[in-house]
Amino acid sequence: MRIKNLLAIVAAVAMVGCSASVEDYTAKVNPKIGSGGHGHVFVGANVPFGMTQVGPTSITQEWDWCSGYHDSENSVIGFSHTHLSGTGCGDLFDVTLMPVVGEVTYGRGRLGDYSTGFWSEADRSKEVVRPGYYSVPLTRYNITAEMTATERGGLHRYTFPASDEAAIILDLVHGGCWDRPEIPERLKENEYALYAEAVGNNRIEGNRHTYGWANYQKVYFVIEFSKPFDKFEPIGNDNYYYRIHFKTTEGEQIGVKVALSSTSLEGARLNFDAEVANAEFDATAQLAEKKWNDEISKIRIYGATPEQEEIFYTGMYHMYVAPSLFSDVDGTYRGADQEIHKSPGHDTYTTFSLWDTYRAKLPLMTITHPERMDDVINTMINICEEQGFLPIWHLWGWDNGCMVGSPGIIAVSDAVAKGIEGIDAERAWKALETSYMHDMRGGKYRKEYGYMPRDLQAESIAHDMEFAIADAAAAEVAKKLGKEEAFAYLDNRSHSWLNYFDAETGFVRGKSSKGEWREDFNPYNASRIANEYCEGNAWQYTWLVPQDLDKLVECFGGVETTIEKLDGLFTADTKMEGEDVTPDISGLIGQYVHGNEPSHHIVYFYTMLGQPWKAADRIYEICDTMYSTEVDGLSGNEDVGQMSAWYVMTTLGFYPVEPASGRYVIGVPLVDKAEIDVQGGVFTIERKGYTPENRYIQHITLNGKALDRNYITHDEVIAGGKLVFEMGAEHTCWY
Repeated sequence: MRIKNLLAIVAAVAMVGCSASVEDYTAKVNPKIGSGGHGHVFVGANVPFGMTQVGPTSITQEWDWCSGYHDSENSVIGFSHTHLSGTGCGDLFDVTLMPVVGEVTYGRGRLGDYSTGFWSEADRSKEVVRPGYYSVPLTRYNITAEMTATERGGLHRYTFPASDEAAIILDLVHGGCWDRPEIPERLKENEYALYAEAVGNNRIEGNRHTYGWANYQKVYFVIEFSKPFDKFEPIGNDNYYYRIHFKTTEGEQIGVKVALSSTSLEGARLNFDAEVANAEFDATAQLAEKKWNDEISKIRIYGATPEQEEIFYTGMYHMYVAPSLFSDVDGTYRGADQEIHKSPGHDTYTTFSLWDTYRAKLPLMTITHPERMDDVINTMINICEEQGFLPIWHLWGWDNGCMVGSPGIIAVSDAVAKGIEGIDAERAWKALETSYMHDMRGGKYRKEYGYMPRDLQAESIAHDMEFAIADAAAAEVAKKLGKEEAFAYLDNRSHSWLNYFDAETGFVRGKSSKGEWREDFNPYNASRIANEYCEGNAWQYTWLVPQDLDKLVECFGGVETTIEKLDGLFTADTKMEGEDVTPDISGLIGQYVHGNEPSHHIVYFYTMLGQPWKAADRIYEICDTMYSTEVDGLSGNEDVGQMSAWYVMTTLGFYPVEPASGRYVIGVPLVDKAEIDVQGGVFTIERKGYTPENRYIQHITLNGKALDRNYITHDEVIAGGKLVFEMGAEHTCWY
């Protein structure tokens, strides 16, 4: 463990003993929020930023089951050790354990027919889920399953009925929606893709190598049982299922300890010995809960309704499921080049859903987790050096390239521009330069044409506009490092989206390599056939210029016209036209789409345009209608924490609209008081005089002095201090 991490832990322990964080904030968390609808959140046991997420996996493998769990269905095929949370694609669900009694059919099964598999219904009325702990009865077998987690491991406790035919099935076959075992012939370095063997009479070791969204993924595991098993039985010719036989008495509990590694079986053994070999179930669950409390209590809110508190602290919980730890306890990790690397002197992470999280989640972590963010960013730089470009969607050693643009540029630029300690700025710059000059994902067309032509690049507008945001972010780093030529190049290229703006229609519109507009243009068309947008249409993408609002104002012909256009976004018909309209486009207010990320900054444009009361009205509306304490309480995918990060930052009263600028644009605070633990102590936000009628900001002070601008800076926040909002009924602009 690095010294700075040890000091951070010591400081956290001291804070628990002397501050408000002694309160149990985990009691305010409802992990089931987002487990219905399209939220796709993980439900189970884990610790913050852990490699393992231990929880139930269902029979169904459809879009709303990307996390393996959906509130609408109570089937369980087993308890897996890796899960995604809030994603739009499914993978993982590695190393699945299923306690059973009696003879079973070995397979995933079909709903309603126990004869087709070893699955069971779960009694959701007795389900218990809280940070770090999960429990549910399996009605088919009269077994109660409990689980908790460490960073790289999981602990299970199964309470059995009396039986001579009790067993625990190890299932290496079934994974996420896109996950599939690969034939051994394609594996050069190992004879088996899916393999387990008994070591003595209470231990199993093996590996699971699969192809899917992570192509391909390597998981090594060690499993140890609290009592000797009577028999270890491979099932079938492929030996992908294993039945571990026991005889049990009524109410007997069998404990199972599991540790994972992405590097090797030796790594799994090392992680097992360090984290779970001597762990006791109840103590581990208590420690996991404490770890969650320490993280969730980094921001504390007061004067909120019970519903606001539940949504807010659950949001904090959902944010910290990932990035996921990827290195072994000695720092060894599997690189993006598929080589095994010794410790680089920091923890290595994965599960980088960057198109989503660069917008609010990672910027918020630069405030609350600077000591972790340098590890996260250094991981991204390592990935660039290993695969030739900064990560896009990195998952368990592979970049699946999901979504558009080059969002790793934005994440790295934001941290470097803010001066996060522990990051070599020049090394980071090399990674940025390598990535923004890369020809991939339409980059070569931007060099040749100045934009991405719709006839040469799929989702051309979406790719180009995200690249333009990345260019603006990298330009901030170039400015900071005194690289004038690079700054000029990037600054100019950050306006490439102007090639798509059609003054006649007032929207960004597809343009061919010959400079011709798409003739059958329809701003409501969200079909992939349009070949220009990604999970959206012209209504949303016209506003995808967080780096360039001034230029958009020029396009619209002035501030007043721009505000009229912005009003129209929220009042347009709520419809989408075209074939294959993705369900990611959800949470609509007019054509504003809160259920997907490209819209998340837009409401703050009202503040930047001089009408903050309109921002306030829309923020109140979004928070009231797009978030709730119900299982469908998210308007779209959680997207690895971004949906919750928007709510958390918005509750505080500010938001990172312009990536890497170091500025947070003011919205409106939603609670009477908030405290954020920061490097300089505590940053306090106070809201004075609020009533439902007095809902607008009249005046703002920062550390006792009037704030005469529409933003606060990152440096002002992390220094600690007090931001005070005076509320009233008047539509006024304080700056």
